[in-house]
Amino acid sequence: MLAKLMDNLENNVLAPYAMKTKFSRGRVYPEDEHPYRTIYQRDRDRIIHSAAFRRLEYKTQVFVNHEGDYYRTRLTHTLEVTQIGRTIARALRLNEDLAESIALAHDLGHTPFGHSGEEILNELMQNHGGFNHNLQGLRVVDILEERYPNFKGLNLSWEVREGIIKHSTTFDQAKIPKDFEPEKSATLETQVVDVADEIAYDNHDLDDGITSCLINEESLNQMPLWAEAQSTVTKNFSGLDRQLRKYQIIRYLINLFVTDAINESLKRIKQLNINSPLAVSEIKNKIISFSPEMEEKRKHLKSFLWQNLYQHYRVIRMSDKAKRFIKELFNLYVSAPKQLPVSFQKKLDKEDKYSVICDYIAGMTDRYALDEYKKLFYPYEKV
Repeated sequence: MLAKLMDNLENNVLAPYAMKTKFSRGRVYPEDEHPYRTIYQRDRDRIIHSAAFRRLEYKTQVFVNHEGDYYRTRLTHTLEVTQIGRTIARALRLNEDLAESIALAHDLGHTPFGHSGEEILNELMQNHGGFNHNLQGLRVVDILEERYPNFKGLNLSWEVREGIIKHSTTFDQAKIPKDFEPEKSATLETQVVDVADEIAYDNHDLDDGITSCLINEESLNQMPLWAEAQSTVTKNFSGLDRQLRKYQIIRYLINLFVTDAINESLKRIKQLNINSPLAVSEIKNKIISFSPEMEEKRKHLKSFLWQNLYQHYRVIRMSDKAKRFIKELFNLYVSAPKQLPVSFQKKLDKEDKYSVICDYIAGMTDRYALDEYKKLFYPYEKV
């Protein structure tokens, strides 16, 4: 009775192009569905209760954990992506639960120390399949999380798993396995998460960059988007101090991006006559997107962040130092795998040594990796 009620609710509320629960391809291991939670709601809950999700709290976004408590971590970034994603999904009458689950899971495969950790692991694993955090995220939810007696992994729905592997932004590109139909486009819910991810990291990196004083606020005025936002905020609120003005400008920019993405996406859905998830899968270009005018403005923003934040000498130093930590840990474990924890040593009989070591390092938080480095390389540190 309740399942029928949920089905009727989705039919009445969701748009024809939304991925409804009844169309899900289900789970790898069949399970009886819950009496009052849909498959995507259960996926969301499984992700939130996973160890990999909790570890995001101490994984780098841009600033390493010990740089300060204010800066975003992978966890706070994930929550911001989820909030923005739900807003866009609701406005487009998409399946919010599916979008939320994909957003919560989209960074589960990230290494410690942000993209620098991913780059060095990919380099170290070059002759052993390479490394990509989307593929690793799928590995986390399919294999590495062990919480159920009848199967490994979280046994998530096909659509959430597809959303993890097909997540695509400037920083996220992965070779898609055949099982996930690389020739077809992802659901609109997945595409929403892609856009939400870009909105979140562009704006919170601006925020963190200003707070850290790596970005000079005066230089921001040369950027059209910032100048527009600052002019509007100053006009609406006089006499704001620096901190409050910054918050209001970031708030204005997020709203601007979200509104533009919603309007442009609705326009494309109408122009392409999208009336089902199947129709979505056949369209090669992104349907959920910013307008061409906004994309042009965002180019200036991304270029500014690249030059003034990501290439700042302090960020480069943090990145280079992180790569050295991971490289030395990796090489030590390869030469002496007996130094791995017992739970990982047990895997060496069944799995490739390099894959086991990669899983171990990728699952570390910044803090754990630094502690492990001290134990293994500092002579007076207790092991």
